[in-house]
Amino acid sequence: MRDPKLTDAAVQAALALRAGWSLKDGMISRTFVFADFVAAMRFVNAVADAAEAADHHPDMDIRYNKVTLALTTHDSGGLTEKDFALAAQADTLVTVD
Repeated sequence: MRDPKLTDAAVQAALALRAGWSLKDGMISRTFVFADFVAAMRFVNAVADAAEAADHHPDMDIRYNKVTLALTTHDSGGLTEKDFALAAQADTLVTVD
């Protein structure tokens, strides 16, 4: 069963609660900056574990100490609660050691 796609108003309301995240091309994204490559990879691995547990996988772009996550629910054709839930979880993983 597909997750219901959020309305534009619901997307804007959810986005207002996620500091640092922006909407572009039907996806929400955020770039996280770390002290070095090792810290960035630690974060990537933590996000990968969370994504696997949620069965919801973001696009990830890794550039040395910068990691950009982009989320959308492809099988629903847009943004759903799953995207914002994983974004919130990623935000909590920023300080992973």
